[in-house]
Amino acid sequence: MADATDHERTSLDLRTDVAHSARVYDYLLGGKDHYAADRAAAEEVVKVAPYMRTSMRASRNFMVRVARHLAIEGGVRQYLDIGTGLPTSPNLHEVVQGVDPTARVVYVDNDPIVLTHARALLTSTPEGRSRYIEADLSDPDAIMTAPEVLDTLDLSKPVALCLIAVIHFIHDDDEALRIVRRLLEPLPSGSYLALSTINLDSAARPVAAVKKHNEHGIKSKGRTTEQITRFFDGLDMVEPGVVPAHHWRPDEEARRIDDSQVSIYGGLGRKP
Repeated sequence: MADATDHERTSLDLRTDVAHSARVYDYLLGGKDHYAADRAAAEEVVKVAPYMRTSMRASRNFMVRVARHLAIEGGVRQYLDIGTGLPTSPNLHEVVQGVDPTARVVYVDNDPIVLTHARALLTSTPEGRSRYIEADLSDPDAIMTAPEVLDTLDLSKPVALCLIAVIHFIHDDDEALRIVRRLLEPLPSGSYLALSTINLDSAARPVAAVKKHNEHGIKSKGRTTEQITRFFDGLDMVEPGVVPAHHWRPDEEARRIDDSQVSIYGGLGRKP
């Protein structure tokens, strides 16, 4: 759905001929910030996994419910959201600043298009703050030492680390665990990990979808429930634990979703 803004985006020297996970996700959510390569990749996935749009919406809504819980029940006022994706309202800062306008959020993504849109659209309340940095999940040290992170977040106070539908882009299991632990390491007691990812045990049976993503250069990997649960080792799990995204403290919309339509599992854990 190329439009008049395509020329402007291309001037950023983006690889618009190659599908990118953030733009494919945007397309599946019904957004408009994507290119032909992204749409082609998404449609190929939908052919083998017709549930994909529902699953992506369930994942997005999981983020909203978790963020609201963290802000209201957990009292968290600082958030580090890695793998942000293109802005789609309600964004995380809109949810948490709706509870407390002083909340602070740092968004992280590795797509320059996300950076462009985030700077324009992710506007904080006057009392709070939202920042965006271009960085990659595979380099947690660069994220945790970034001036924008250190200037925006007070790491002596609880922070919610949000890894929503992003850890499946790290294929190596040991490396994925190392990354999550490195990100959690400097966060104090009372911080949280909110994580969701593709589950091979899910009723949606996502193996074909994962394979199709990989064929289009969007390298992703599904994991079992046991493997996903390992990311929360050492944390106190918040009920109901690691479950299908639409089962985590569901609202009315989530209750209407059939299990066969969701391949993403998620959970929330508190650092003791």
